[in-house]
Amino acid sequence: MTGSRIVRWRDLRRWLPGSEGLPESPFAPVRLEDVLTRREEAVSAEAFGDAFSPITIRFGGKIERRDRSEPFAGRMWAVRPGDLVFSKIDVRNGAIGILPEAIGPAVVTGEYPVYVPDEEAVWGGFLSRLLRSAPFRDLLMSATSGTSGRKRVSWQDFEALEVPLPSLEEQRRIAAAHRTAHEEAGLLDAEADAAEAAAVTAFEAALGLTPPPDLPRQRSRIARFAEMERWSHEGAMHTAMSDGHAFDNAYPLVSLDDVAEVSYGISKSPKNRPGTHARPYLRVANVQANTLDLSVIKMIDVPDEDMERYRLNAGDILMCEGNSIDLVGRGAMWRGEIEDCVHQNHVLKVRVNDPKEVLPAYLLACINSSFGRAYFRSQAKQTTNLATINSTEVRGFDFPLPDSVEEQMELARALRAGLASADALRQSAAAARTAADAAFVAAVFGAGAEADPMKDSDLEA
Repeated sequence: MTGSRIVRWRDLRRWLPGSEGLPESPFAPVRLEDVLTRREEAVSAEAFGDAFSPITIRFGGKIERRDRSEPFAGRMWAVRPGDLVFSKIDVRNGAIGILPEAIGPAVVTGEYPVYVPDEEAVWGGFLSRLLRSAPFRDLLMSATSGTSGRKRVSWQDFEALEVPLPSLEEQRRIAAAHRTAHEEAGLLDAEADAAEAAAVTAFEAALGLTPPPDLPRQRSRIARFAEMERWSHEGAMHTAMSDGHAFDNAYPLVSLDDVAEVSYGISKSPKNRPGTHARPYLRVANVQANTLDLSVIKMIDVPDEDMERYRLNAGDILMCEGNSIDLVGRGAMWRGEIEDCVHQNHVLKVRVNDPKEVLPAYLLACINSSFGRAYFRSQAKQTTNLATINSTEVRGFDFPLPDSVEEQMELARALRAGLASADALRQSAAAARTAADAAFVAAVFGAGAEADPMKDSDLEA
């Protein structure tokens, strides 16, 4: 007699290639539908905002109130503190968590299924971590359906998935160990922030720089029409109030235009797609504050005769032409990491005329100082989501300059040592989080399970 040929569609994925399921675990598997009850409590438009706050779920599982005053279109559903809620589209990226008591009753659309955990079988703090772990995220890939641009995990497929479930006592023990490790990593991050702030403060104090004054928070209603594009509350107030308060003349001010050359990079176009003269080039994404991200380097075609113009030399300072208002003008040093590398036109290159007069590392420290950031914020042209500066505004940057390059070197070296100490602490924090996530996965799935980082844990759960 042949076997049955009829199965439920949501069970079919178990027999599809690449759907091997979760790693072997010392704990018996349990279907999510057996420990979760779907909450289907409708919310009226009248209750929206007052009795029920709109929420959003971050990739790390953190749930936050959403800045929205109008009810959602279509049907709306309640989420109560302690409920599990996830995004159908982004659950694969870790957008799943437990609603904290601090938010109170919340409201979501049908794109966010809501569940009440069975308190006698599962603890929410453990479950939210388990469902963001690497093995479960891999399992979710087999439960995804839809077009490539809008793939989702349906509530039916989600409920059909199985997870290993220890006893409640073991769940709390495993989750508590994970939480403690992440809290200790958070303390390391706090130490890093303090070390960085101390180094920056010491550097700026040596130059005679003082923090910008506290700004009144009411909105200014007057600005010249010609400056509207670059006007912002903070920039306008800094410009109006900071004159004469930014420094006490510890060193004379010089203009960047007098000591360095500022130039744009090559414009990307169909004509210079990688070909006979393919060269590596830096984009805005490669330039971070005080560091370069060289993990992804793209190629562009640059003829030999144009390389002198666009080639990066060790000691060049790279600055982003556009970014958010807080990051516009951020700078990083090129140290010759890649041979014959060039830069895109949205990355400005600052090359000092004489390194024996102006040390590039010192100039970079001034650009990234609070004084430098305030200048570039005040000069930036701002649209809804982007702030930009141009080469003229970069050239207009005035900064204090010690006469001795040895003194510049000592100031830059002290700052760099402080930043390196902060970076080491942050690396230790990241390693501690990675180890905590690996320990969690090993405790639940066994020592051989892969354990990618959890995209930050919801430590409130």
